[in-house]
Amino acid sequence: MTRMNWESLLTTAREGHDALGPADMGRSHFHKDHDRIVFSGAFRKLGGKTQVHPLAKYDHIHNRLIHSMEVGSVGRSLGIRVAEELKQELPIGIQADDLGTIIQSACLAHDIGNPPFGHAGEYAIQDWFKRDANKHYLAGLTELERLDLQSFEGNAQGFRTLSQIEYHFNNGGLRLTFPTLGASLKYPWTADLAGAKGKFSCFKSELRNLEELANKLGLKRKADGRFARHPLSYLMEAADDICYALIDLEDAVELSIIEFSEVKDIFLSIQGTQDLDFDEEGVSSARQLSALRSKTIGCIIDAVVEAFMQNKETILNGELEGDLIAHCAPAVRDGIYKAKALAVNKVFKDAQKTETEIGAYTVLSTLLETFIEAGHEYYQRPDKNKLSYRTSRVFDLMGGEAPTAKMSQYQVYQRMVDNIAGMTDNYALYLAKQFSAPS
Repeated sequence: MTRMNWESLLTTAREGHDALGPADMGRSHFHKDHDRIVFSGAFRKLGGKTQVHPLAKYDHIHNRLIHSMEVGSVGRSLGIRVAEELKQELPIGIQADDLGTIIQSACLAHDIGNPPFGHAGEYAIQDWFKRDANKHYLAGLTELERLDLQSFEGNAQGFRTLSQIEYHFNNGGLRLTFPTLGASLKYPWTADLAGAKGKFSCFKSELRNLEELANKLGLKRKADGRFARHPLSYLMEAADDICYALIDLEDAVELSIIEFSEVKDIFLSIQGTQDLDFDEEGVSSARQLSALRSKTIGCIIDAVVEAFMQNKETILNGELEGDLIAHCAPAVRDGIYKAKALAVNKVFKDAQKTETEIGAYTVLSTLLETFIEAGHEYYQRPDKNKLSYRTSRVFDLMGGEAPTAKMSQYQVYQRMVDNIAGMTDNYALYLAKQFSAPS
């Protein structure tokens, strides 16, 4: 049985470059990945994108940017802790801090492809391309190209953003090291292999990038055609699970959607106690929750590190079933499941959240109708200089992000969707209003 090895999994190679020599003083090759992500426009836009509560009335409710930074903080801790356990197996020159930085960078980038309005935005894009009234736009596309649009995934858009769109367009994107890219991929396969859950991390357009990444990292190809995940992606995923399962509940308490006592009980159950280790008198519920959250995350980090080490060989063989949380001690595993169930049953069904997400469908539909119609006309019209006035104005609005004459129909549509997916919630709302009734 072929086992993935850390020498390949932690290569310093990046798009267009083989394994690199010594890094700059004070900044490793993996630190450069971190900096490239932080300084990218796509990362900055996360500050205006929904985490759980679209267009929340309180400014301090989590957005995707704050969420990603918190996930990165947890991910860095997980990476350093696991690296200390693995130090006898790591390649020469790889330090514990390197694994922490790789996972932190992957965490910062894990939502970078999410469209406006979070998962509601994903569903809105998928549904628009599935409507009978819009089927004529898909004529001429291959089955996989149609599937990419009708199954639009923020994860795949994220890989496209990192490897193609940002900075070096269609020439390596941010040109991150392969370990950072690999650690950011939860589903290293295309839409045709997505299975019942419909999850995938690679559009047809980035398949070459995925295959190169898998080759450089030595990722195993399984019998079903999927690539095995990079081992560090499990730690990135765990960091995300920890933050959205626990910290998002704090927002729900702040918005009076759920009671503090419900969240407190879950946090204490994860810690394996029923008692607070501080005096509650005179301490607000928000401050109590912050203290509880800190200790709870510490307990989960311990459990995740233990689960990774216990399942290390299975992970390196590309055979781990499920995520690391599912392999944690029962108190931690069940506590996180309870937190997620509470979110599903109460937070996600909140009336204001529901109203806003229904409105998101209208916003995304208006934008897609305008942009895809323009892209369709552009591709179909032989003389690109004789576009309708409306389409020419759409292209003027896109500026340097507009499609070019050499692009296929699929590539033209992707550029239109890229533009929409990159919008913040407020800009998408503003633009849809302008398209419908200019003010």
